[in-house]
Amino acid sequence: MTSPAQHIKVLYTGGTIGMQASANGLAPASGFEARMRAQLDAQPELQVPHWTFLELLPLIDSANMSPAYWQLLREAIVHAVLVDKCDAVLVLHGTDTLAYSAAALSFQLLGLPAPVLFTGAMLPAGAADSDAWENLNGALLALGAGQPAGVQLYFHGELLPPSRCAKIRSFGRHPFRALQRNGGGTAVGALPSQLDYRQPKAQAKVGVLPLVPGFDVRLLQAVLDSGIQALILECFGSGTGPSDNSLFIEALRNARNRGIIVVAITQCHEGGVELDVYEAGARLRDVGVLSGGGMTREAALGKLHGLLGVGLSFDEVRRLVELDLCGELLG
Repeated sequence: MTSPAQHIKVLYTGGTIGMQASANGLAPASGFEARMRAQLDAQPELQVPHWTFLELLPLIDSANMSPAYWQLLREAIVHAVLVDKCDAVLVLHGTDTLAYSAAALSFQLLGLPAPVLFTGAMLPAGAADSDAWENLNGALLALGAGQPAGVQLYFHGELLPPSRCAKIRSFGRHPFRALQRNGGGTAVGALPSQLDYRQPKAQAKVGVLPLVPGFDVRLLQAVLDSGIQALILECFGSGTGPSDNSLFIEALRNARNRGIIVVAITQCHEGGVELDVYEAGARLRDVGVLSGGGMTREAALGKLHGLLGVGLSFDEVRRLVELDLCGELLG
């Protein structure tokens, strides 16, 4: 069920959309609400819903996005819906890490009864050929037309699922794409109460490590010894790695024994992990590595932060990793 938004909360985090020139180049700038209102007032034919505006401080270049800022953003969204009684939220965010934030918030806002759109711009508002007002106004109109509850990306007229999206190019008007990922996962059924959007979330420690030919196991060991709770292992193809390297396999076995969750995802742009297809993948499964199926790096990172930040047991987190929570495995 979708209903046209009547009151949208616009959350401004910084990013290119509102940047202005500084002595060291483009930098996040305050005052974007007045600029936004002025351009809408100059286009009375655009019938957008009522909106209110909030700057999240500090304003940041999204290259500086962090799990701590995700918590700030989650709290602002929940407050907008539960306290301010907004029926939709629009997040203005830099594009470099927009897909990561949208994916993370998808898992931290499970059950939220309102739509949340993320948008941004590749060029600042006011710059020649900027896409800023096009994306912002389009997102407002999309919410005004009615959107389902949950998180989506809006860019250049497209609505994209954050559990499948990645930024695939650093230029142009179509930086994001929903990747053709598949493999693994069944629907979760009833969500544990700890995952409800109203429950507080703690920060987690999650590492990401890509495999390459000639991979040095000392890198893996160093990451596992860094205090992380989970590791996303970016594997080859359908989920293979140097399984003939006994030190590599032993390090992964020890990770499970130490309570560290290891999830395999594919480095490929399309497809997903199926650990039982090749012996090199089955050996990873045998020592406790979980299949990330078709999850993108962004989705896997957001999912692990969401699961580890709510106090679930080690075994429950392992169980939920391979179940679909919001389209990351079955989208």
